[in-house]
Amino acid sequence: MAVNKNALIRYKTIDRCLQNNFRQWTLNDLIDACSDALYEYEGKDVDVSKRTVQLDIQMMRSDKLGYNAPIVVYDRKFYKYEDVNYSITNSPISNQDLTKLSEAVSFLKQFQGFSHFAELGSMVQKLEDHVYTQQTHEKSLIDFEKNDNLKGLEFLDQLYQFILKKHAIEMTYQSFKARQESTFTFHPYLLKEFRNRWFVIGKRRSSEGIMNLALDRIVSIEKSPQTFKIDKDFDSETYYNHAIGVSISPNLEPEHVLLYVNHKQAPYVLTKPFHHSQNVVSRDNYGVTISLDVQLNFELEKEILGLGEGIKVISPERLKRNIKTRLYDAVDAYETEIDDKNLRTLSKRLEYKGFGILNHVYSKRDVRKLKTKLDAYIKQHHDEKVFGMREVLLKMPELKAILFNKNFRKLVRSIDKDAFLTKAIYFDKTPKDNWFVSWHQDIPINVSEKKELKGFDSWTNKKGVISVRPPEEISKNTFSMRIHLDDTTFKNGALKVIPGSHKKRLSSEDIKLITTNSIPFISEVGSGGVQLLKPLLLHASSESKIQRRRRVLHLEFSSIELQHGLRYSEKEQL
Repeated sequence: MAVNKNALIRYKTIDRCLQNNFRQWTLNDLIDACSDALYEYEGKDVDVSKRTVQLDIQMMRSDKLGYNAPIVVYDRKFYKYEDVNYSITNSPISNQDLTKLSEAVSFLKQFQGFSHFAELGSMVQKLEDHVYTQQTHEKSLIDFEKNDNLKGLEFLDQLYQFILKKHAIEMTYQSFKARQESTFTFHPYLLKEFRNRWFVIGKRRSSEGIMNLALDRIVSIEKSPQTFKIDKDFDSETYYNHAIGVSISPNLEPEHVLLYVNHKQAPYVLTKPFHHSQNVVSRDNYGVTISLDVQLNFELEKEILGLGEGIKVISPERLKRNIKTRLYDAVDAYETEIDDKNLRTLSKRLEYKGFGILNHVYSKRDVRKLKTKLDAYIKQHHDEKVFGMREVLLKMPELKAILFNKNFRKLVRSIDKDAFLTKAIYFDKTPKDNWFVSWHQDIPINVSEKKELKGFDSWTNKKGVISVRPPEEISKNTFSMRIHLDDTTFKNGALKVIPGSHKKRLSSEDIKLITTNSIPFISEVGSGGVQLLKPLLLHASSESKIQRRRRVLHLEFSSIELQHGLRYSEKEQL
């Protein structure tokens, strides 16, 4: 049965209303919704009568259109779908409609091969295949790329109509980076598909540039009362001429990009070019060099990274550097996986030997962030004693977001599930400083105030930090983590430790005797790695043979609370 356009709009509107179970729908509500929908499409007021909507509901309930919609009335005035998951969009196509679609396919196929209809090719094949499967109930003969879980496609038709009729829209949108959704006026100019995702291109304000918004991040849209603003400089046919994807910088000139593709990947790149500007520059026995004239953007990098080891950037240098960094970071993501078996071994080694080393706890990217933030802070605070900045996490709480990552928490919990942070110090050995630490045991803890208590002695106060020697049972329960921000080797002042020397506090004579008659272990740790230490473990610095910077964050942990009102000065729950 043929359905005119207005009737179809009403059916879709009623369907959309009845799918909304957060509201009760009276007949008058449905009439108003249909009138509003027709106004949006027609651009003029259309009076929808009560009888028209009643007949629409009756038609949707019947099998004349194949809907058989389970519309029920409750409380004698409200309408809803008895099946909350029902929608007319899920209904099968009627035989009559299938016949008309088949005729449309036959008609469109007559134009295949004509240049003006070149872009219709895949669309005709999709339509023909769909008609075939509906008529014969056979499996599809063509498997087109699709994403059934893609969000936002319900806005596609509305956005198309807004662009067609030059209407500004009120959009509620939440980007991946935003914590909350926001509502603003948007002036849409173009719909664009890229890699099976849809974007709407337009402007928020005249003073702002063109922007693209992903349909899957749209929460809601409706017509805005504001006047549609046209950007006379925007040309939809040329806007994407010099770019891959949707990330465009209107004022950025395209650059000449040279890529070398090995012989294994070359056929794929040559038969499906990255961009219409792609040209073959040269060939050899190992691959092909191609050129592109495009803007440098995220999508270009993604295309290059997608070929992995099969492609190399020759120029420009900035693109080459970005790709190298992202490849290093990708490898780093695998390197920083912590194995549970290794953690168990490390925990036992810490218990019996008094120390342990685990490399690749932090990625190179995390280390770069930590260095940048620490160097900026030191530069701003010239009075800080760089080689031993105490209470670093109280002064720079922003470091916690980087330090307390998944690996960090997993590592700490494997040693003591109840552990909390008690102290944080930043050490920075610059090439100018060749300071050396002799054999000793780390004993003092930092507390919030000085109290004369039994078992606590040797109170010291350095720059407002109160340190004390606690009872031995507290020291034995404590452990420290040294996070290395630079490679540390024997030649660069790495720690020397005496395995097993952490069982008790030692006198000066004991320390001299043990260190004279023992072979120390040299704790070489790579950037991003950590060294774990028991506080009573004997350790000292290796004598530096070369002058290289060595930055270390020293963190201490315990799970024993202090008694008699004494508190750790830097306690931090993890």
